[in-house]
Amino acid sequence: MDIFQKTREYTTAKEIQKAGLYPYFIPLTSSEGSTAIHNGKRIIMCGSNNYLGLTTHPKVREAARKAIAEYGTSCTGSRFLNGTLEMHLELERQLAEWVGKEAALVFTTGMQVNLGTISAIVGRHDVAVLDTFDHASIVDGVHLSYGKLRRFRHNDVESLERVLSSIPEESGALVVVDGLYSMEGDLARLPEIIPVCQKYGARLMVDDAHAVGVVGGGRGTAAHFGVTEDVDLIMATFSKSFASVGGFIAGDEDVIHYIQHNARSLIFSASLPPANTAAALAALEVMREEPERIERVNRNADKMRRGFQELGFDTGASVSPIIPIIVGDDTLTFIFWKALFENGVFVNPIISPATPPGRQLLRTSYMATHTGEQLDFVLDVFEKTGKQLNVI
Repeated sequence: MDIFQKTREYTTAKEIQKAGLYPYFIPLTSSEGSTAIHNGKRIIMCGSNNYLGLTTHPKVREAARKAIAEYGTSCTGSRFLNGTLEMHLELERQLAEWVGKEAALVFTTGMQVNLGTISAIVGRHDVAVLDTFDHASIVDGVHLSYGKLRRFRHNDVESLERVLSSIPEESGALVVVDGLYSMEGDLARLPEIIPVCQKYGARLMVDDAHAVGVVGGGRGTAAHFGVTEDVDLIMATFSKSFASVGGFIAGDEDVIHYIQHNARSLIFSASLPPANTAAALAALEVMREEPERIERVNRNADKMRRGFQELGFDTGASVSPIIPIIVGDDTLTFIFWKALFENGVFVNPIISPATPPGRQLLRTSYMATHTGEQLDFVLDVFEKTGKQLNVI
């Protein structure tokens, strides 16, 4: 059999394209944070992870420009060899302090953080225990580890305990949860999860990609709940609130040292470019100097969540700037998305398997830089479209 046969049989995306409902790989000619331009038309961006609006912050832009002028565009090598700059080490020191851990390690992408960390820590005879809503990079990290994969129902502590109680005592266990879930916008129940992990001797890793910069005063989910000391590993990315690309893992110094020397995605990848490193450092500085941005993004989120609920939309369990609009059907989700897009509002349609059947949704997300006028416009478009499609 020709191994390429599957490519000729894959028609799903082309069928959606023919129907005029294809919502992916949309080219933008300009993006200014809270707005973007597509085919010459300005649209309000409610589908970005630029929560603090720092991609256009003067300090962040200037830091990236200076780094290119001083270091060039790339380190052209692995962190293991020629790819470590003093700037990388400074970023690691500051990140560890920011999230309340002894040490941190910077990777070139957030995906690589989870791939490298989990595959380094979870051995062949160990078990990784994941929430069913965990990010795909976490699942892939387990597959690379050769360890066993077990799942528990989303945010269901009793389900977690049943899984942990069934793991043999001779096996190590790593529980991995998202701190802030990227589709539904709810938080992991860390105060309830931690005692169960401790009861069974399991270690806990929290993927805070969407939480750092947003909750806990910007320091993440563990800080939000006051349980930083009881979380073993904290991961986050730079492609959200840090206005860059990359990511890091933070924890006890000896654990980070081990990951540094065993994470294949770190060892065999070129290091984070100077401009991205400098941008992340500058973004962290802005978080410290302008805490009002964190307050503003959450205030905007509260306004939108309240507005959607008053209109009759189902926003799930969201408590964050990620607010889902539950639609419950693939086709209707795409139709709803297109109508919003044509009326000047950019959101993300999410269908199975990215979300369970029956919970297909429009993922909306908000920034500190959205104006009240922009948010009112979004609510108005949602109301008109939702009524036209009988969603509300």
